[in-house]
Amino acid sequence: MTAQAQQTENEDPQAAISNQGSLERFDWLPCRLSLEVPVSQFSLGDLLRLQKGSVVSTAVPSTDEVPLSVNQQLIAWIQFEMIGDRLAARITELA
Repeated sequence: MTAQAQQTENEDPQAAISNQGSLERFDWLPCRLSLEVPVSQFSLGDLLRLQKGSVVSTAVPSTDEVPLSVNQQLIAWIQFEMIGDRLAARITELA
C-alpha cells in the first residue's frame, strides 16, 4: 500500500469537512450548466429548416425528468415548470 493510500484511509473525518469548506473559496469559478432534452426523429434536414419561431416537439412528456450536467458531468435530474412567464428547472434527484 502506498503512503498516499494509507493517508487517505487514515484521514480524519474533520479534515474532510474542512476541505469541503475550502471549496467555497472557488465559488466564483465559471461552469457550464446544460440540460439535454431528447427529440425523437429529428434529422439534419429538420435542423437546417429551423428558424425564429420554430417549435420542436420533444420525446419527453412534461412530467418526465431530464438530466442536468455541469461541465459535461451529470449532477442531477430536473423537471421543468413555469414560474410566471419564465421556464424554470426544479431539481428532483441528485446524481
